[in-house]
Amino acid sequence: MKLITEMNEDIKITEELNEATSEKSYFIEGIFMQAEQKNRNGRVYPKEVLMNEVDRYNKEYVAKNRALGELNHPQGPTVNLDRVSHMIKELRQQGDDVYGKAKIMDTPMGDIAKNLIKEGAKLGVSSRGMGSLKQNKSGVNEVQKDFMLAAVDIVADPSAPNAFVNGIMEGAEWVWDGGVLREKQISEYHKEISKANKAELEEKCLSVFTDFISKL
Repeated sequence: MKLITEMNEDIKITEELNEATSEKSYFIEGIFMQAEQKNRNGRVYPKEVLMNEVDRYNKEYVAKNRALGELNHPQGPTVNLDRVSHMIKELRQQGDDVYGKAKIMDTPMGDIAKNLIKEGAKLGVSSRGMGSLKQNKSGVNEVQKDFMLAAVDIVADPSAPNAFVNGIMEGAEWVWDGGVLREKQISEYHKEISKANKAELEEKCLSVFTDFISKL
């Protein structure tokens, strides 16, 4: 499985005033994801694949107030609580699009996002998920049925997607191991060490370390 990120700048910032407390809440809303069209990263999400995953994410995350996102993408698929900036309050299908609405939270990263908005910074959203890719008959990478949405993050400079979606993040392979997502190579090292008996352990650890260094 690969870490898959997609950026979308077709969003808007809205403000809502709580009349009881006179406090302003900031929301970011618009098209968060799109199906059945080749995106700027050269990938296509079949409608059935994307909408089925959106349904699951709504039930398991949005409905339970667990749909958290970060300010900028981290280097992996998990959500880091110390970097959370917003919570998705709504995610729904509109034709081939997935419309979303997220509330910017009163967290350190949320405060940074709010200040960026106040200063007129152009922000976008970028989905982050896990899945495999397969070329279709047209030679386009098609996201497969194992796709799992992890989060939708707020990102800066939507006009430069390569700054967020290339390199190590998408080059790394990830696998499920006992319910935990691990980078594939690290997972393989872990399995090798676990299989070694006491007599082999020191030699196996040295072998794994040497192999790791050779790949840097």
